[in-house]
Amino acid sequence: MPPHQAIRIAEERGLDLVEVAGNAQPPVCRIMDYGKYKFMEAKREHAARAKQKNIVVKEVKFRPKTDDHDFDFKVKHILRFLEEEDKVKVVVMFRGREVVHRDIGYRIIEEVIHRVGDKAIVEKGAGIDGRDMHAILAPRIIEVPKAPKKPKTAKPESPVIEAPTAPIQ
Repeated sequence: MPPHQAIRIAEERGLDLVEVAGNAQPPVCRIMDYGKYKFMEAKREHAARAKQKNIVVKEVKFRPKTDDHDFDFKVKHILRFLEEEDKVKVVVMFRGREVVHRDIGYRIIEEVIHRVGDKAIVEKGAGIDGRDMHAILAPRIIEVPKAPKKPKTAKPESPVIEAPTAPIQ
């Protein structure tokens, strides 16, 4: 229909004439409440943002000479981060000539992985980057099995009480 006729119909209904496909031949328009459309669009975007989860990577640093107590303490932190469903980057920092003893770094990372193995999966194994050795651990998602649904049973029919046919005296 001609544009002026579509505009008149939209004004009569108290709605807006919105161009949907301007490049089409002929252009396609729709009669709608544009304010309501924008509101619903914003509502959909807000719901989508609410559902997404930001992935946080926490970093825990070790040194080749980290003492046992400090090591245990840091492993507890890693376990807490994993329970909060954050990823953990385990870093072994080397200074000076310590970088020659990479085997110590591998042992530290392997020990961390061994201690948190039931709560984490190794996303990226131990690797060297400059003077640091690092590995990335992700939380192991444990899915709780849903309880089986009870089969629907037919409701017992209520007994039918018939009215007495003989008059009550």
